[in-house]
Amino acid sequence: MAATRPSGDSAAAEAPILSRRHAAGAPSARGLLFTLLGEFVLPGDGTAWTSAVLAALGRLGVEEKATRQALMRTAAAGWLEAEKEGRRTRWRLTASARKLLTDGAERIYSFTGPSPGWDGRWVLVFVRIPESDRRARHVVRSRLSWAGFGSLGAGMWISPHPEREAEATQALRQAGLADEAHVFVATRAGLGDARGMVAEAWDLIAVEEQYEQFIAEFSGRSPSDVLARQIGLVHAWRRFPAVDPALPRELLPARWSGVKAARLFAAQHERWSAAARHEWERLNDQG
Repeated sequence: MAATRPSGDSAAAEAPILSRRHAAGAPSARGLLFTLLGEFVLPGDGTAWTSAVLAALGRLGVEEKATRQALMRTAAAGWLEAEKEGRRTRWRLTASARKLLTDGAERIYSFTGPSPGWDGRWVLVFVRIPESDRRARHVVRSRLSWAGFGSLGAGMWISPHPEREAEATQALRQAGLADEAHVFVATRAGLGDARGMVAEAWDLIAVEEQYEQFIAEFSGRSPSDVLARQIGLVHAWRRFPAVDPALPRELLPARWSGVKAARLFAAQHERWSAAARHEWERLNDQG
């Protein structure tokens, strides 16, 4: 799920913010909770009993105490509202949570690896950041990396996605560097090797290794616990929109595992979806 903030100054001041760590599928009780909420609670009636959440995450090895803390922290952050019925608690998604999870689902399920139909244009960002301004440096690095930009060093960032020019400009403004930056949309002249430039800007070897691990983990047949497996599948896939810049096919290595991984994710998700949803509904109906 992508971190999101409603438009408008007043809304931005009040709306909760999801850290990029959790949006990218942090390996924690809270990260798994967001996966559960997006995969099963959002498409349902938007509510979940504590007992159902405990049971589902317990199947993934999360201890009850950690799950309860995750629920409380998520509610305190403005994503869930508690409804008491006797001694039981039912959690309801807030409006902000519905928007965040809907945006996140679109990001997750539309991510299919290499970008098709590239026209050869690049977004180029050049920004001078004072050595003493650590905050600005962090904002630029985190925001542009999240948007899939690669760094060529010395304040130079690139992306083969011209449509992300506005996202880069927003990041520079948030860092307070709008007057110190230059943003271009241009084509490459052809001097030097494009693949060499790409290898310098992005660590594709590390991304490839993660795809290989994903393929090895989820290539098996139907699992004995389809609910736990489906949560694990979606949670593992959530990190790829954050680490894979979705480069055009012509800029990728000849054998890119991201294509195979995307097909595997789509196939397994569809194969396990009905049974996993049925099991979640059974747990949640028990209250």
